[in-house]
Amino acid sequence: MKIKHFINLHKGITTPVILGMMLIYDNFELGAWIYLALHGTYGLLWLLKDQLYPDPSWEEEIPFGMGIVGFLVLGLYWVAPWLLISRGVVPPLGLVAGAIALNLIGTVLHYGSDAQKYFMLQERKGLITTGFFSRCRNPNYLGEIMIYGSFALLSMHWLPAVILGLLVVVLFLPNMRKKDESLARYPEFAAYKEQSGFLLPKI
Repeated sequence: MKIKHFINLHKGITTPVILGMMLIYDNFELGAWIYLALHGTYGLLWLLKDQLYPDPSWEEEIPFGMGIVGFLVLGLYWVAPWLLISRGVVPPLGLVAGAIALNLIGTVLHYGSDAQKYFMLQERKGLITTGFFSRCRNPNYLGEIMIYGSFALLSMHWLPAVILGLLVVVLFLPNMRKKDESLARYPEFAAYKEQSGFLLPKI
């Protein structure tokens, strides 16, 4: 079993899972539909990305049990739609607009930077310091945090924000630090590090 298998399964069934919640709780209000559109589309885009420009790090073979654990961890991301839909809350339009804007910016950063990295490394190996990466060393992680931040915002509950924070600390930050350590082998990395932010763009 590869890492991508349990990730892709989670992304792929997010739409029917959220639709199931809407049916179970008979909630077809604006907030539920907006959430379905944003999180469902995110999952579909992830599957499309895996076909067009897959991440080599997700190709690693892992034991089946570890894949199950990974799937359950990703299942924590479904707490946000459950809280929104089961409680029947209707987010105010201003909050909906803010969540959509945050999601769109995050989507561009996440999928755009992953595409740039994939296709540039196809042409030549080395440090990428242009485009999405010119002022930020981890625009893909920043984008993903913004995407899941928009879901937490729509849920109108503190718990999804706490879950996101924990996953950032436990999963995202170690990967970002490991990436910095790997890039440090390039002589030009020191100068690049000075002009770019670790997570937030350096102005």
